Amino acid sequence: MEYTQLGRTGLKVSRIVLGTMNFGPQTDEADSHAIMDTALDAGVNFFDTANVYGWGENKGRTEEIIGSWLARGGGRREKVVLATKVFGNMGPDGADWPNHDRLSAANIRRAVDASLQRLRTDHIDLYQFHHVDRTTPWEEIWQAIDVLVQQGKILYAGSSNHAGWHIAQANEAARRRGSLGLVSEQCLYNLAERRAEMEVVPAAEAYGLGVIPWSPLHGGLLGGVIRKEREGGGASGRSAEALANTKVREQVQAYEDLLDKHGLEPGEVALAWLLTRPGVTGPIVGPRTGEQLSSALRAVELKLTEELLTELDGIFPGPGPSPEAFAW
Repeated sequence: MEYTQLGRTGLKVSRIVLGTMNFGPQTDEADSHAIMDTALDAGVNFFDTANVYGWGENKGRTEEIIGSWLARGGGRREKVVLATKVFGNMGPDGADWPNHDRLSAANIRRAVDASLQRLRTDHIDLYQFHHVDRTTPWEEIWQAIDVLVQQGKILYAGSSNHAGWHIAQANEAARRRGSLGLVSEQCLYNLAERRAEMEVVPAAEAYGLGVIPWSPLHGGLLGGVIRKEREGGGASGRSAEALANTKVREQVQAYEDLLDKHGLEPGEVALAWLLTRPGVTGPIVGPRTGEQLSSALRAVELKLTEELLTELDGIFPGPGPSPEAFAW
């Protein structure tokens, strides 16, 4: 496994991030534990979750599964960089109660204690804001975070789904307080969805944030979906909807044809491509099975040639930097 610093911090994390969103809803506890064991044995030390994972009446279930795995001991907690998120409503009895969501100081304090209990740990390494809260000032957010850092409940703060100007606003507010500010941004970013390159990635680089792409296969679109369709697997969900667009289907077909020519697996190339991008710490992979995890691990070893990178750019061109992307 390869490791890198998380943004401007001294924290070393694996270049593959284990996403856990499927733990509970699609992968039972025993299989989830097995996947985490396999990941840790392979050197993956960066695990990502969120308080709302489990969804619906089972919100929090994913954190509980991770907590039961950590409680098995064997140095698990000491080896893992544990990241979770706060924003979604976690009201009692599954109801959406006021002040049990977003980023008010009241909710941050309540939510972190609840996550610590479910995760069965005394601290969270990276506490991430799952979405932008337009109603809470950054001064209040950082006041709450600074208290948690002083209490030893969290070490670092990160953002998710924030625009470039939100990152700038957040870190300028933190700077005025003498706080560390955001150290990472988790955003939608992959070969087929490159709008983050316009402003989010440049802002993250300028402020020293590590970029953690989610949906690196774009909902399965970059995972060999047309080949699977031919083999009778068929596309589903977002992939099926996207492939109904003729231009998208032509792009994906060109992508798969190119990789067939080189004898490469589409999903592994999509992950390896992200590892070549400036500012990227590592993509989040959310395996449902051990084989899916093994495929993701192979991507770290895959080195893409400059020729192939150029060909990929030809199929999925990025928007270019801002403001040139939308101005003269």
